[in-house]
Amino acid sequence: MRFGLFGSATARHGGPDVDSGQGYRQFVDYNIEAEALGYHSTFLVEHHFTGFGQVSASLALLTWVAAKTRTLRLGTAVMVLPWHNPVLLAEQAATIDLLSGGRLDFGVGKGYRHNEFSGFCVPMAEADARFSESLDVILKAWTSKQRFSHHGKYWHFEDIIVEPPTAQKPHPPMWMGAGSPDSIRQVAVRGYNLLIDQFASFETVAERIAIFKAEVEKRGRSYDPMEVGVARAFYVAKDEADKEAALERRLEAQRRLATVSSAPGQKNTASIMAYSDTREASEESALYGTPDEIARKLETLRGLGIEYILLNGGGLAHDSLSRFAREVMPAFVDEPKMRVVG
Repeated sequence: MRFGLFGSATARHGGPDVDSGQGYRQFVDYNIEAEALGYHSTFLVEHHFTGFGQVSASLALLTWVAAKTRTLRLGTAVMVLPWHNPVLLAEQAATIDLLSGGRLDFGVGKGYRHNEFSGFCVPMAEADARFSESLDVILKAWTSKQRFSHHGKYWHFEDIIVEPPTAQKPHPPMWMGAGSPDSIRQVAVRGYNLLIDQFASFETVAERIAIFKAEVEKRGRSYDPMEVGVARAFYVAKDEADKEAALERRLEAQRRLATVSSAPGQKNTASIMAYSDTREASEESALYGTPDEIARKLETLRGLGIEYILLNGGGLAHDSLSRFAREVMPAFVDEPKMRVVG
């Protein structure tokens, strides 16, 4: 199995006595430590207007991580294309790929939070069309060796050639966040890698992988389990009470997410929001507990065909990061030395 990171940093608001940059520096240090511990990648989210300081300028923060690391893959999970000028985004992403020596994994999505579409004054009904047009422009920007023009429904560019070139050819690996069957099939049709959200149950994860695998093979390609990254919240607990407290924090975060994601008086129907708001469902989808408890869940996930796990540490708990690397990871990255889970 392969293990990477998934998540965010926090820039706190406050008065002159609050260091708003502290959370960003802690995030960078966390990733430096992760690289040293053998983690493969970091995938950074993009969110806006939350009021609780989630990362908004993902590529800017990833540039800083790139400068402080040497081997860690640098992922976006995801850049929400309906909000971005696709040419400027292509330029910024190519710059990171070039400066990092070809370490960018470019994850894209359509977005799902009501407060963000509302804040940008972009109708959610336009998300699909804006996403598709922007993605086409970005790919052309990265692969065209000649100047080109684009006149679409939302974007117009005249006689342009996008610089700099990407280090990876023909472009950085593409990842797409998807949950509905049609969206998952579109990921396979495009030949991209699939990102599965951190709230999906075991059953839902299995269903999504089956849909993706079938569509990949239908098109004459071999399915590679490393083409699917499954995000999971994780926390290596000291004892049962510590685990219960962590689960309560996770439930609070999920309810806060539901609040910012839904329009007043309406339920958000995006696939990422389809999880059950119960303690049992939250515990099932998270890797919380002792190393043995976490290992049992990883065995279940591997039995579903999952080989690439993206771990969301929430509050950037360095102790969990190092304990997972020391006490859990070796049994799953080194097949001949499988641990006995008791």
